Amino acid sequence: MSVEARLAALEERLRALEDEREITRLVLSYGPLVDSGCAAEVAGLWEPDGVYDVDELLMTGHPEIEAMVRSANHQRWISGGCAHVVGPPHVTLSGDEATAVGYTLMIVKRPDGFVLRRATANHWRLRRTPSGWRAVTRVNRVLDGREESPDLLASHFPDAVRHR
Repeated sequence: MSVEARLAALEERLRALEDEREITRLVLSYGPLVDSGCAAEVAGLWEPDGVYDVDELLMTGHPEIEAMVRSANHQRWISGGCAHVVGPPHVTLSGDEATAVGYTLMIVKRPDGFVLRRATANHWRLRRTPSGWRAVTRVNRVLDGREESPDLLASHFPDAVRHR
């Protein structure tokens, strides 16, 4: 293999590592940003017309995502004590597109201590933009035994076979 070919291969591998790191940082930034009420920054994780699909809420575009963070319900979670703990994502790159799957735990403060309010499966579709990687869609489904939630996780692994 020529030096030029080896250098090109090395550059390709480095770019993939940098892309995965940027995507991982984007996904992991969601928790601290949403729990601190940084509405514009949360929305900025998505493309301007990006979709955030949570079990009980479908948001399209920055204004709707910002409104969720600013909502009275979300502000009550913050003032009462909560943490969206995001697990490290499994990222798959495909050129300027990517997917990532993982988990989020929502922990809330109660008078007797902290309790797990919900655990969700997360599936992100992302795209490289001139400003860096941004979410196109994020789908969250609560892990409560419904088939949809593990199916969402498995969809990231096209060769995986689910046994039911």
